[in-house]
Amino acid sequence: MKWIKKWTVDNWSRLWLFYLAIGMIWLKTYLVQRFQFNLPVESPYQELILFITPVSSTMLLLGIGLLFFKKRSNFSVILISFLTSAILLADLIYYRFYNDFITLPVLFQAKNVGDLGSSVSTLFSFTDLLVFLDTVVLILLTYVKKVPQVRIQRPELVSVFAFAIIVFFVNWSMAESVRPELLTRTFDRNIVVKSIGNINYHIYDIVQSSKMSSKKVFADSSDLMDAEKYLQQSPKDIPSDELYGIAKDKNVFLISMESLQGFVINRKMFGQEITPFLNDLIEDSYYFENFYHQTGQGKTSDAEFMMDNSLYPLPSGAVYFTHANNTYTATPSILKDQGYYSAVFHANDASFWNRELMYDTLGYDNYFAKEYYNITPENSVGWGLKDIDFFKQTVQLAKDLPQPFYAKLLTLTNHHPYEYSKEDQMIPEFNSGDGSFDRYFVTVRYLDEALKNFFDEVKKNGLYENSIFIMYGDHYGISENHNRAMGEFLNKEEITPYDSVQLQKVPLIIHIPGQEGKTLDTISGQIDVKPTLLHLLGVDDSQAGVNFGHDLFAENKPQLTVLRNGSFITDEYVFAQETCYERETGVEVDSANCEPFQDKAANDLQYSDEIIYGDLLRFILPENEQEDADKAAE
Repeated sequence: MKWIKKWTVDNWSRLWLFYLAIGMIWLKTYLVQRFQFNLPVESPYQELILFITPVSSTMLLLGIGLLFFKKRSNFSVILISFLTSAILLADLIYYRFYNDFITLPVLFQAKNVGDLGSSVSTLFSFTDLLVFLDTVVLILLTYVKKVPQVRIQRPELVSVFAFAIIVFFVNWSMAESVRPELLTRTFDRNIVVKSIGNINYHIYDIVQSSKMSSKKVFADSSDLMDAEKYLQQSPKDIPSDELYGIAKDKNVFLISMESLQGFVINRKMFGQEITPFLNDLIEDSYYFENFYHQTGQGKTSDAEFMMDNSLYPLPSGAVYFTHANNTYTATPSILKDQGYYSAVFHANDASFWNRELMYDTLGYDNYFAKEYYNITPENSVGWGLKDIDFFKQTVQLAKDLPQPFYAKLLTLTNHHPYEYSKEDQMIPEFNSGDGSFDRYFVTVRYLDEALKNFFDEVKKNGLYENSIFIMYGDHYGISENHNRAMGEFLNKEEITPYDSVQLQKVPLIIHIPGQEGKTLDTISGQIDVKPTLLHLLGVDDSQAGVNFGHDLFAENKPQLTVLRNGSFITDEYVFAQETCYERETGVEVDSANCEPFQDKAANDLQYSDEIIYGDLLRFILPENEQEDADKAAE
């Protein structure tokens, strides 16, 4: 017994700072994961999984630090403590807006951070710095109290690594018992972080990103054939006889309504309509009340990507950044063959979201960025040029375009943190006490007024009658981090996962002058806009390229919409966070009801990802070369 006591005393005297660091990093990570992130912990067993998730990564990182800093072991412990705190802080700030976790591709989008400005400042709280408390304690012990250096022996270091690996596999097996195929069939990062912890998630993300970057090198035409065969399994759209080609040779205005969610449409606050103009416009338009955004981390750029390509955005990062040099069968390129001139209007830096490069790749003829606009302090707020001024100046630019044209307009004012000038306030703020949530309604009302002015300008400049207008919300404006305020506004005690999915509805309004209005309950998403537009313009499927979406007016439109995180909606059910709900009531039902759609949803995302990662559309031959290839095959 003496030798055990002696070994224990010796071990503790040499390694107590190491053990203290493990305990503090473990505790801070668990507390942040549990109380700062909205992770779907639904049982004591899942709580246990979440509690042990930091153990393996903490021991692994500390062990690596001691391995590389043998003579400065205390410094290595402090360094690992600081790094884990910095990662937690970055995740915290990012999560508060996106309700998601940072990925490696997002880090390559760092040049966008400068444009985030006030958004980042409103997301940060000084109490967040408490994540560095353990680092401060370790610094004080090392450099003030002058505690001895950690002295770990080689066998002990090997034991640390071995124990970390064992704990990780125990953690993983427990997580797999709750969510089988966790890392291969799950698209929701909240579930991954809940299951293996945020540090292990980031390690996994680095491995996955490296793996995906190599896919293009090894891809070949057979991969494209597999994707095409999969798409051919879906019934071919049967276009509406009434609407097919109804807008042939007309100008197209595609308008991105920044952060506009569907819950504000046809709703009043303090006795006032939040969107009076859009409410009226819907009466004379085709309005899709069950239309969902399907964006990922690329947000506005992801919405743009889907509109033009009918491919899903990527699970990590933004396609506009990571795959801007790919080959695409995008709407601008397709319409160029129909005699259309294409342009984008956006009063922001040309390089933001890598647009100047991506627009060229997609086939746009011109990009009217901020240098084309007269921007002053008086006509700017938040992210830049106010929407009313943006629309007025844009119409003056658009009227000189060659016709017919395909023009995409991207608004700015209704963007987090929803700043506004007092002279532009047309509705009171909400009164939940949640600043950005309360201001949201003011900037939404301003956007609505800006759209009214836009239509007035279009009519005044003679562009209205020969144009069609497609207006869509690009992504959510209010994340799940504002559920308390959202519940108060909607008069709900709790915002459930079912509610969260339903709040991903965004407006889609297709206005064709001379056509009567109609509200449609078609289950739909942004990926459906490209084939819908092409059919309205009379472009048949043989010219439309590869599409994962469907014509919204087709008689046989599938009633399934897949969100980027793997949730999906059918005409009967909503699937969210591994739970199946009845769509009309939100009542939880047997998961067997959703199972028939799960493979379809997962396969859609997977095949779309493979097309982008492998740049598979480069294997599509021009028509003359395809004819030669067919003859050779015969």
